[in-house]
Amino acid sequence: MVMNNKKEDLRILFLGTPEFAVESLKALVENDYNVVGVVTMPDKPSGRGYKLQSSPVKKYALEKGLRVLQPENLKDPSFINELKALKVDLQIVVAFRMLPEIVWSMPPMGTFNLHSSLLPHYRGAAPINWAIINGEKETGVTTFFLSHEIDTGDIIYREKTSINDTDDAGSLHDRLMVMGAKLVLKTVDAIIEDTISAIPQEELEYDENCLKPAPKIMKDDCRINWADTSENIYNFIRGLSPYPTAWSKLQSNTQDETDYRIKVFKAEIQEGKYNSAPGTILTDNKTHLSVATSDSVISILELQAPGKKRMSIAEFLNGNKIDSKSRFI
Repeated sequence: MVMNNKKEDLRILFLGTPEFAVESLKALVENDYNVVGVVTMPDKPSGRGYKLQSSPVKKYALEKGLRVLQPENLKDPSFINELKALKVDLQIVVAFRMLPEIVWSMPPMGTFNLHSSLLPHYRGAAPINWAIINGEKETGVTTFFLSHEIDTGDIIYREKTSINDTDDAGSLHDRLMVMGAKLVLKTVDAIIEDTISAIPQEELEYDENCLKPAPKIMKDDCRINWADTSENIYNFIRGLSPYPTAWSKLQSNTQDETDYRIKVFKAEIQEGKYNSAPGTILTDNKTHLSVATSDSVISILELQAPGKKRMSIAEFLNGNKIDSKSRFI
Protein backbone atom coordinates (compact mmCIF):
# COMPACT_ATOMS: atom_id res chain seq x y z
CA MET A 1 0.00 0.00 0.00
CA VAL A 2 1.22 3.54 -0.77
CA MET A 3 -0.45 4.93 2.31
CA ASN A 4 0.10 8.62 3.12
CA ASN A 5 2.51 8.97 0.20
CA LYS A 6 2.68 11.74 -2.37
CA LYS A 7 0.31 11.44 -5.30
CA GLU A 8 3.26 12.01 -7.65
CA ASP A 9 4.72 8.67 -6.48
CA LEU A 10 1.61 6.60 -7.23
CA ARG A 11 2.09 4.94 -10.62
CA ILE A 12 -1.25 5.07 -12.46
CA LEU A 13 -2.36 3.33 -15.65
CA PHE A 14 -5.41 4.93 -17.30
CA LEU A 15 -7.72 2.94 -19.59
CA GLY A 16 -10.35 4.71 -21.68
CA THR A 17 -11.39 5.63 -25.21
CA PRO A 18 -14.15 8.25 -25.85
CA GLU A 19 -14.50 11.94 -25.00
CA PHE A 20 -16.17 11.03 -21.70
CA ALA A 21 -12.88 9.50 -20.52
CA VAL A 22 -10.71 12.45 -21.59
CA GLU A 23 -12.04 14.68 -18.82
CA SER A 24 -10.88 12.23 -16.13
CA LEU A 25 -7.47 11.75 -17.74
CA LYS A 26 -7.12 15.50 -18.10
CA ALA A 27 -7.96 15.99 -14.41
CA LEU A 28 -5.27 13.49 -13.39
CA VAL A 29 -2.62 15.07 -15.62
CA GLU A 30 -3.41 18.68 -14.74
CA ASN A 31 -3.38 17.88 -11.03
CA ASP A 32 0.07 16.26 -11.25
CA TYR A 33 -0.86 12.62 -10.69
CA ASN A 34 1.71 10.20 -12.08
CA VAL A 35 0.08 8.65 -15.15
CA VAL A 36 2.73 6.28 -16.50
CA GLY A 37 0.66 4.86 -19.33
CA VAL A 38 -2.63 5.07 -21.21
CA VAL A 39 -4.47 2.14 -22.77
CA THR A 40 -7.04 2.89 -25.47
CA MET A 41 -8.72 1.18 -28.42
CA PRO A 42 -6.76 0.64 -31.65
CA ASP A 43 -7.20 3.27 -34.36
CA LYS A 44 -10.26 2.64 -36.53
CA PRO A 45 -11.05 3.61 -40.15
CA SER A 46 -13.67 6.35 -40.27
CA GLY A 47 -15.13 8.99 -42.57
CA ARG A 48 -15.49 9.02 -46.34
CA GLY A 49 -11.91 7.98 -47.00
CA TYR A 50 -11.90 5.40 -44.21
CA LYS A 51 -8.73 6.92 -42.83
CA LEU A 52 -7.49 5.60 -39.51
CA GLN A 53 -8.77 7.76 -36.65
CA SER A 54 -7.32 7.91 -33.16
CA SER A 55 -9.58 7.85 -30.13
CA PRO A 56 -10.09 11.11 -28.19
CA VAL A 57 -8.12 9.61 -25.29
CA LYS A 58 -5.18 8.78 -27.55
CA LYS A 59 -5.15 12.28 -29.04
CA TYR A 60 -5.04 13.89 -25.61
CA ALA A 61 -2.45 11.43 -24.29
CA LEU A 62 -0.10 12.09 -27.20
CA GLU A 63 -0.51 15.85 -26.75
CA LYS A 64 0.71 15.42 -23.18
CA GLY A 65 3.54 13.07 -24.08
CA LEU A 66 2.04 10.07 -22.31
CA ARG A 67 2.89 6.51 -23.27
CA VAL A 68 0.02 4.96 -25.26
CA LEU A 69 -0.77 1.26 -25.58
CA GLN A 70 -3.37 0.01 -28.09
CA PRO A 71 -3.67 -3.77 -27.79
CA GLU A 72 -5.97 -5.68 -30.12
CA ASN A 73 -6.15 -8.47 -27.56
CA LEU A 74 -6.07 -7.63 -23.86
CA LYS A 75 -4.80 -11.14 -23.08
CA ASP A 76 -1.89 -10.95 -25.52
CA PRO A 77 1.30 -11.99 -23.67
CA SER A 78 3.29 -9.08 -25.14
CA PHE A 79 0.70 -6.61 -23.81
CA ILE A 80 0.68 -8.28 -20.39
CA ASN A 81 4.47 -8.04 -20.29
CA GLU A 82 4.29 -4.33 -21.16
CA LEU A 83 1.91 -3.79 -18.24
CA LYS A 84 4.17 -5.67 -15.86
CA ALA A 85 7.14 -3.58 -16.98
CA LEU A 86 5.27 -0.39 -16.09
CA LYS A 87 5.08 -1.52 -12.44
CA VAL A 88 1.71 0.15 -11.98
CA ASP A 89 0.27 0.68 -8.48
CA LEU A 90 -3.30 1.52 -9.54
CA GLN A 91 -5.42 1.24 -12.69
CA ILE A 92 -8.31 3.56 -13.53
CA VAL A 93 -10.92 2.58 -16.11
CA VAL A 94 -13.29 5.12 -17.70
CA ALA A 95 -15.47 4.09 -20.66
CA PHE A 96 -13.38 1.16 -21.84
CA ARG A 97 -14.10 -2.43 -22.74
CA MET A 98 -14.36 -5.28 -20.26
CA LEU A 99 -10.97 -6.27 -18.83
CA PRO A 100 -9.78 -9.84 -18.29
CA GLU A 101 -8.87 -10.75 -14.72
CA ILE A 102 -5.19 -10.99 -15.59
CA VAL A 103 -5.28 -7.24 -16.28
CA TRP A 104 -7.58 -5.85 -13.60
CA SER A 105 -6.06 -7.94 -10.81
CA MET A 106 -2.47 -6.97 -11.63
CA PRO A 107 -1.84 -3.73 -9.66
CA PRO A 108 -1.36 -4.08 -5.89
CA MET A 109 -3.82 -1.26 -5.14
CA GLY A 110 -6.46 -2.62 -7.51
CA THR A 111 -8.39 -1.34 -10.51
CA PHE A 112 -11.37 0.96 -10.19
CA ASN A 113 -13.94 2.01 -12.74
CA LEU A 114 -15.98 5.18 -13.19
CA HIS A 115 -19.56 4.38 -14.22
CA SER A 116 -22.15 6.96 -15.27
CA SER A 117 -25.06 5.78 -13.12
CA LEU A 118 -25.90 5.21 -9.47
CA LEU A 119 -24.94 1.57 -9.23
CA PRO A 120 -26.30 -1.03 -8.81
CA HIS A 121 -28.92 0.42 -11.20
CA TYR A 122 -28.14 0.81 -14.89
CA ARG A 123 -25.27 -1.62 -15.22
CA GLY A 124 -24.26 -1.86 -18.85
CA ALA A 125 -23.13 0.09 -21.90
CA ALA A 126 -25.72 2.90 -22.09
CA PRO A 127 -26.65 4.12 -18.58
CA ILE A 128 -27.06 7.78 -19.53
CA ASN A 129 -29.49 7.00 -22.35
CA TRP A 130 -31.59 4.55 -20.36
CA ALA A 131 -31.93 6.80 -17.31
CA ILE A 132 -33.58 9.48 -19.45
CA ILE A 133 -35.61 7.03 -21.55
CA ASN A 134 -37.05 5.57 -18.35
CA GLY A 135 -38.00 9.01 -17.06
CA GLU A 136 -35.65 9.02 -14.07
CA LYS A 137 -35.43 12.23 -12.06
CA GLU A 138 -32.01 11.44 -10.62
CA THR A 139 -28.79 9.75 -11.67
CA GLY A 140 -25.09 10.18 -10.99
CA VAL A 141 -21.63 8.67 -11.17
CA THR A 142 -20.08 5.78 -9.26
CA THR A 143 -16.55 4.58 -8.67
CA PHE A 144 -16.11 0.91 -7.83
CA PHE A 145 -13.42 -1.76 -7.78
CA LEU A 146 -13.53 -4.17 -10.70
CA SER A 147 -14.57 -7.76 -10.14
CA HIS A 148 -15.49 -10.73 -12.33
CA GLU A 149 -19.00 -9.65 -13.44
CA ILE A 150 -19.44 -6.36 -15.28
CA ASP A 151 -20.35 -3.33 -13.12
CA THR A 152 -20.82 -5.44 -9.97
CA GLY A 153 -17.74 -4.62 -7.89
CA ASP A 154 -17.62 -2.99 -4.46
CA ILE A 155 -18.70 0.64 -4.52
CA ILE A 156 -16.21 3.30 -3.43
CA TYR A 157 -18.15 6.55 -3.96
CA ARG A 158 -21.38 7.73 -5.57
CA GLU A 159 -22.34 11.31 -6.47
CA LYS A 160 -25.90 12.28 -7.45
CA THR A 161 -27.39 14.83 -9.83
CA SER A 162 -30.93 15.68 -10.89
CA ILE A 163 -32.17 14.93 -14.39
CA ASN A 164 -34.04 18.00 -15.62
CA ASP A 165 -37.09 17.71 -17.87
CA THR A 166 -35.13 19.49 -20.61
CA ASP A 167 -31.99 17.34 -20.34
CA ASP A 168 -31.08 15.09 -23.22
CA ALA A 169 -28.38 12.44 -23.39
CA GLY A 170 -25.87 15.02 -24.61
CA SER A 171 -26.34 17.54 -21.80
CA LEU A 172 -26.43 14.84 -19.14
CA HIS A 173 -23.32 13.20 -20.63
CA ASP A 174 -21.39 16.45 -20.34
CA ARG A 175 -22.49 17.05 -16.75
CA LEU A 176 -21.65 13.52 -15.63
CA MET A 177 -18.32 13.72 -17.46
CA VAL A 178 -17.23 16.64 -15.30
CA MET A 179 -18.70 15.13 -12.12
CA GLY A 180 -16.98 11.86 -12.88
CA ALA A 181 -13.57 13.46 -13.29
CA LYS A 182 -13.85 15.04 -9.85
CA LEU A 183 -14.96 11.73 -8.37
CA VAL A 184 -11.94 9.98 -9.92
CA LEU A 185 -9.61 12.40 -8.14
CA LYS A 186 -11.49 11.97 -4.87
CA THR A 187 -11.22 8.21 -5.22
CA VAL A 188 -7.49 8.24 -5.97
CA ASP A 189 -6.83 10.49 -2.97
CA ALA A 190 -8.79 8.20 -0.68
CA ILE A 191 -6.87 5.18 -1.96
CA ILE A 192 -3.55 6.95 -1.32
CA GLU A 193 -4.66 7.92 2.18
CA ASP A 194 -6.05 4.42 2.82
CA THR A 195 -9.47 5.77 3.83
CA ILE A 196 -11.54 3.60 1.45
CA SER A 197 -14.45 1.61 2.89
CA ALA A 198 -15.81 -0.03 -0.23
CA ILE A 199 -19.36 -1.38 0.04
CA PRO A 200 -20.48 -4.58 -1.73
CA GLN A 201 -23.41 -3.80 -3.99
CA GLU A 202 -25.35 -6.63 -2.39
CA GLU A 203 -25.39 -4.68 0.88
CA LEU A 204 -27.28 -1.79 -0.66
CA GLU A 205 -31.06 -1.88 -0.41
CA TYR A 206 -32.18 -3.38 -3.68
CA ASP A 207 -33.93 -6.38 -5.09
CA GLU A 208 -31.79 -8.18 -7.70
CA ASN A 209 -34.94 -8.81 -9.75
CA CYS A 210 -35.85 -5.11 -9.80
CA LEU A 211 -32.52 -3.69 -10.98
CA LYS A 212 -32.80 -1.49 -14.07
CA PRO A 213 -30.38 -2.53 -16.84
CA ALA A 214 -28.59 -0.38 -19.40
CA PRO A 215 -27.83 -2.64 -22.38
CA LYS A 216 -26.19 -1.41 -25.55
CA ILE A 217 -28.67 0.37 -27.83
CA MET A 218 -28.84 -0.79 -31.44
CA LYS A 219 -30.19 1.15 -34.43
CA ASP A 220 -33.46 -0.79 -34.56
CA ASP A 221 -34.03 -0.05 -30.86
CA CYS A 222 -34.27 3.66 -31.68
CA ARG A 223 -37.49 3.55 -33.70
CA ILE A 224 -40.27 5.71 -32.24
CA ASN A 225 -43.53 3.99 -31.33
CA TRP A 226 -46.14 6.69 -31.88
CA ALA A 227 -48.81 4.51 -30.20
CA ASP A 228 -47.01 5.10 -26.89
CA THR A 229 -47.81 8.04 -24.59
CA SER A 230 -46.42 11.48 -25.33
CA GLU A 231 -44.40 11.47 -22.13
CA ASN A 232 -42.74 8.18 -22.97
CA ILE A 233 -42.00 9.29 -26.54
CA TYR A 234 -40.60 12.61 -25.32
CA ASN A 235 -38.27 10.80 -22.90
CA PHE A 236 -37.32 8.35 -25.65
CA ILE A 237 -36.35 11.14 -28.06
CA ARG A 238 -34.26 13.11 -25.58
CA GLY A 239 -32.73 9.94 -24.15
CA LEU A 240 -31.32 9.16 -27.60
CA SER A 241 -30.30 12.69 -28.57
CA PRO A 242 -27.88 13.48 -30.06
CA TYR A 243 -26.74 9.87 -30.32
CA PRO A 244 -27.72 7.25 -31.38
CA THR A 245 -30.88 9.27 -32.21
CA ALA A 246 -34.56 8.34 -32.29
CA TRP A 247 -36.04 7.85 -35.75
CA SER A 248 -39.27 7.18 -37.60
CA LYS A 249 -40.26 6.37 -41.17
CA LEU A 250 -42.14 9.05 -43.09
CA GLN A 251 -44.87 7.48 -45.20
CA SER A 252 -45.78 9.83 -48.02
CA ASN A 253 -47.20 9.91 -51.55
CA THR A 254 -44.08 11.77 -52.68
CA GLN A 255 -41.37 9.79 -50.88
CA ASP A 256 -40.02 6.26 -51.17
CA GLU A 257 -41.84 4.50 -48.36
CA THR A 258 -39.29 1.71 -48.06
CA ASP A 259 -36.71 3.55 -45.94
CA TYR A 260 -37.26 7.31 -45.66
CA ARG A 261 -36.02 7.61 -42.11
CA ILE A 262 -36.31 10.87 -40.24
CA LYS A 263 -34.07 11.30 -37.20
CA VAL A 264 -35.67 13.30 -34.39
CA PHE A 265 -33.31 15.24 -32.09
CA LYS A 266 -35.62 17.59 -30.23
CA ALA A 267 -39.34 17.68 -29.48
CA GLU A 268 -41.88 18.91 -26.96
CA ILE A 269 -45.25 17.74 -25.68
CA GLN A 270 -48.36 19.63 -26.68
CA GLU A 271 -51.06 19.37 -24.05
CA GLY A 272 -54.62 18.57 -25.02
CA LYS A 273 -56.62 15.63 -26.35
CA TYR A 274 -56.59 14.85 -30.05
CA ASN A 275 -58.68 12.32 -31.94
CA SER A 276 -56.13 11.59 -34.67
CA ALA A 277 -54.59 8.12 -34.96
CA PRO A 278 -51.02 7.74 -33.65
CA GLY A 279 -48.52 8.79 -36.30
CA THR A 280 -50.86 11.30 -37.94
CA ILE A 281 -49.01 14.47 -38.95
CA LEU A 282 -50.42 17.90 -38.14
CA THR A 283 -48.55 20.74 -39.89
CA ASP A 284 -48.95 24.18 -41.45
CA ASN A 285 -46.04 23.32 -43.80
CA LYS A 286 -44.30 26.49 -42.62
CA THR A 287 -43.26 26.60 -38.99
CA HIS A 288 -44.54 23.56 -37.11
CA LEU A 289 -44.99 19.82 -37.45
CA SER A 290 -46.69 17.73 -34.82
CA VAL A 291 -47.39 14.01 -34.57
CA ALA A 292 -50.32 12.38 -32.81
CA THR A 293 -49.57 9.89 -30.04
CA SER A 294 -51.83 7.65 -27.97
CA ASP A 295 -52.83 10.49 -25.65
CA SER A 296 -51.85 13.86 -27.18
CA VAL A 297 -49.34 15.32 -29.65
CA ILE A 298 -45.56 15.59 -29.93
CA SER A 299 -44.24 18.67 -31.69
CA ILE A 300 -40.97 18.00 -33.53
CA LEU A 301 -38.49 20.87 -33.21
CA GLU A 302 -35.27 19.53 -34.76
CA LEU A 303 -34.77 16.64 -37.18
CA GLN A 304 -32.59 15.26 -39.93
CA ALA A 305 -33.73 13.88 -43.28
CA PRO A 306 -31.67 11.29 -45.21
CA GLY A 307 -28.56 12.86 -46.73
CA LYS A 308 -29.21 16.20 -45.03
CA LYS A 309 -27.85 17.98 -41.97
CA ARG A 310 -29.65 18.42 -38.67
CA MET A 311 -32.10 21.32 -39.00
CA SER A 312 -35.00 23.13 -37.38
CA ILE A 313 -38.51 22.15 -38.36
CA ALA A 314 -38.93 25.49 -40.20
CA GLU A 315 -35.82 24.75 -42.28
CA PHE A 316 -37.09 21.27 -43.06
CA LEU A 317 -40.54 22.47 -44.11
CA ASN A 318 -39.00 25.16 -46.30
CA GLY A 319 -37.76 22.42 -48.61
CA ASN A 320 -40.20 19.59 -47.86
CA LYS A 321 -43.94 20.01 -48.15
CA ILE A 322 -45.96 17.39 -46.28
CA ASP A 323 -49.09 16.22 -48.07
CA SER A 324 -52.33 15.50 -46.18
CA LYS A 325 -51.91 11.72 -46.39
CA SER A 326 -48.39 11.65 -44.94
CA ARG A 327 -47.84 9.99 -41.59
CA PHE A 328 -45.06 8.63 -39.42
CA ILE A 329 -44.90 4.87 -39.01
